[in-house]
Order: sequence, then C-alpha cells, then structure tokens
Amino acid sequence: MKKFSVMAGMLLIVGLFTACSSNNNENNLEDELPELNVDFDVPETADPKENVHLEALVTYDGEPVEEADEVLFEIWESGNEDDSEKIEADNEGEGVYTLDYQFDEDGVYEMYAHTTAEGLHTMPKKQIAVGDAEIPDDEDDEDENNEHGEHNM
Repeated sequence: MKKFSVMAGMLLIVGLFTACSSNNNENNLEDELPELNVDFDVPETADPKENVHLEALVTYDGEPVEEADEVLFEIWESGNEDDSEKIEADNEGEGVYTLDYQFDEDGVYEMYAHTTAEGLHTMPKKQIAVGDAEIPDDEDDEDENNEHGEHNM
C-alpha cells in the first residue's frame, strides 16, 4: 500500500509539471502567432446623400496586406441587419481598402469590414449617425466591444 501511495504522489507531481509546462508553451505560442489586424476608419457622422469615405487598413504581422482574399463592407440601418448590403472594397495598395458610400436617409447605420487574408477572417464593426440621428449612449462603445476576433479559415 505504501508503494501505491508513493507512486500516486509521483504521478500527481509529474502531472502538475506537465500541465504547467503545456500552459506555458500554449501562452508562448499564442504570443508568437502573427495577427490579422484591420484598422476600420469610419466618420462618426454624415449627411444624407453625402459621399462618405470608408477605409480599412489591413495588416498581417504588422505588414500591409497587398492582396487580401476579401474585403467586403456590409452596411445596414440599425435594427435591420437582415436588409444589409455587401459591397466589395477597392484595393488602393499598401494594405488600404476603401469604399465611397452614400446613405439615403437619416438614421444610425452599422457596418462590418469583413476581411479575409492569410487564412484568417476578422470583421470589425463600426457605427455612423446620418443626418439628425444620434447614436444612443448605451451603443457608443459598441464598435469597440462588438469587434469580432480572428477566425482561422
């Protein structure tokens, strides 16, 4: 019985060391993985029928992505995501993807910059108040809090 207790204790210690070691390796691996980053620039306000310049700077591991697999702007009036419009962005070079867009009516509009590159997909979300509309205070930080992370393809 004494041998069993000693063996069980040794296995427990070895198991703890192994678990700690694999956690450290996972954390180091995550720190070293390159990131797909999209800096999605959208004005806070606009007037109806005004040309609005939307811009996404796409980088991977800190370098501009010259040829993303896809950069698509999805735009809808707040509360009507089912009626969204998806438009392919223009590749301006040096990782910059743009779209000039006109909002027809007053309202709060939301948009994603669906971006696929280097086998990853990310879709940061932004809002814009058009005309007399105002973004409610409880939704002010929505683009920061509702940004979708990277997903492997």
